[in-house]
Amino acid sequence: MTYVSALVVLTLAFPWAGAAVARRLADRLPPRPACWTLVGAAVLLAAGTVAALVGLLHVPFLASLEHVSPARVLEAWPAAVPLACAAGAVLAVQSVLLLRRRIRHRSLLRRAWLAVDEGTGDGNLVVVAGTDVDAFALPGHRGRPGRVVVTSGMVRSLRAGEREVLLAHERAHLAGRHHVLSAAVDLVTVVHPAIRSLREALVFHLERWADEEAAAVVGDRRVAAAAIARAALAGSAHGRVTGYPLLSATSGPVPRRVAALLRPEPAPPRGGVRRAAVVVSAGSVVAAAAGAFAVAYGLHEYVEYAARQLIGAPSGCSVFWDWLGALSG
Repeated sequence: MTYVSALVVLTLAFPWAGAAVARRLADRLPPRPACWTLVGAAVLLAAGTVAALVGLLHVPFLASLEHVSPARVLEAWPAAVPLACAAGAVLAVQSVLLLRRRIRHRSLLRRAWLAVDEGTGDGNLVVVAGTDVDAFALPGHRGRPGRVVVTSGMVRSLRAGEREVLLAHERAHLAGRHHVLSAAVDLVTVVHPAIRSLREALVFHLERWADEEAAAVVGDRRVAAAAIARAALAGSAHGRVTGYPLLSATSGPVPRRVAALLRPEPAPPRGGVRRAAVVVSAGSVVAAAAGAFAVAYGLHEYVEYAARQLIGAPSGCSVFWDWLGALSG
């Protein structure tokens, strides 16, 4: 049992490798598929981590179902109960952090909507008076549709063509429901620290997605690049700090975004070698998450097998479990 439990604990390291591969894969893809890749990887890796923790947590419970007393569990599997307690504590902390982060998201949305109520606008555009230089996509809230919020300071900082780029950028965030992707990844970062790097990468690719949509609207990639750069410079000096799930044109590594807009429009990987690299990378991320699920399920099966061996009941298991039982003692 010690070796099997150690294997489950080892699966908690899978997200470090999976996140690194997912980031590299996203850098090889156009912005839209890159975003979905990062979101999928974050959710899968988080789910695999939770599965491994639940697997460790319910070892004593499964043993009790097989009529093995807690004293016998401690005697036969001395690491099982401490690992179960540690897994339970981690799951409890994750639950509290998840709830706190969700409350913070909703609080931020409420404060943003209160600020919008003080602005004026037309359609889905709202201009808020003040010296702040900011612009962001405000998701819908309590039946109210989403809005593009721009401060009067930002309007004064940009030329007419650049304002068109900015509005197209923020409308792309609303149309693509990017706030949902942003919020989802921000929430699952509480599950494993490795997923935080995916959140940072997602911010960049979401902004790149909106940048490309804005460039398509104005029909000039250089104008789009200039608008993003000017908005970021103005916002860095006077802007307000926003957070998840709000998305602003001044978010992410702006120099990289501007450099990307000065290059040709991104295209999917072409050529057999590049496509194979993408497939292998995606398969590695899925395998990392699937491995955690498989090991957690294997632990469940092995606990039942080992418990029956302790009480002398027929195991009903395959030769594989007999061999694994002999290996782990």
